[in-house]
Amino acid sequence: MTTADAQAHCTAYTKKSGSNFYYSFLFLPKTKREAMYTVYAFCKAVDSAVDEPPAGSNPKEELKRWRSELDAVYGGTPTFPITVSLAHHVKALSIPKAYFEELIKGVEMDLFNNRYVTFDELSLYCYRVASVVGLICLHIFGVTSPRAQDYAVDLGMAFQMTNILRDLGVDADQNRIYLPLDDLRACNYPEKAMLQKTYSPEFKTLMQQEAARAHYYYEKAHALFIALPRLERRALTVAEIMRGVYSRILGKIEQSGYQVFGPRISLSTSHRLAIALSIWLRSRFS
Repeated sequence: MTTADAQAHCTAYTKKSGSNFYYSFLFLPKTKREAMYTVYAFCKAVDSAVDEPPAGSNPKEELKRWRSELDAVYGGTPTFPITVSLAHHVKALSIPKAYFEELIKGVEMDLFNNRYVTFDELSLYCYRVASVVGLICLHIFGVTSPRAQDYAVDLGMAFQMTNILRDLGVDADQNRIYLPLDDLRACNYPEKAMLQKTYSPEFKTLMQQEAARAHYYYEKAHALFIALPRLERRALTVAEIMRGVYSRILGKIEQSGYQVFGPRISLSTSHRLAIALSIWLRSRFS
């Protein structure tokens, strides 16, 4: 397969996903946009091997295959369409292999953990499945300063906490509880109530506490962002678009009274595009 064919596969795969991230990618130059499509395709495919395994597949074996293919990416002999494209981009952008290895470890945690006792335990999971993706993206954006790395890590934490809050019902259906059990106990909200998707004053208290934690990471990331040099801030416009979209999803969760056990809370396509355009224009003309 040619690199061009592999890139076309990744682009189509990403467009089909309907991800919130897709609308931010549109504001990148073509080469960076293609790199983002490819990184997203890799992350999504690895995640799907565990969360949406094809009938008859073995998630452990699938992750083993992805690890072998990652070795091939950095050894120059990839065979999957996604990894053929990825090999081209990691070489051009000097993306460390360790980030992708951490991502696979994070996805693998879902095979063995369906509960987290403390926030420290959950933090490792969030870092691996979200923050390292931000660190990968920094290489695409061309900004890898220590402060920008801290920004990416905190923003990843905020995104993942937002995802966890939004998807509590879906996860409960799979006997998964990502919120720390220590927090459930402190709010007097039993695991059984979460699995039964029970609304109560205790649940609202728990959600307020967890939403505040997500806001804390959004605010930390924003403080780091505004302290960056102007050129670095401009290079991170796409990350700021993502922050705009996900922070508004968190706001909708709060405005709904934390009604996360019903239809999935999301933003319309027009709303996401409006947020993206507003942030892009502000970055260019402010």
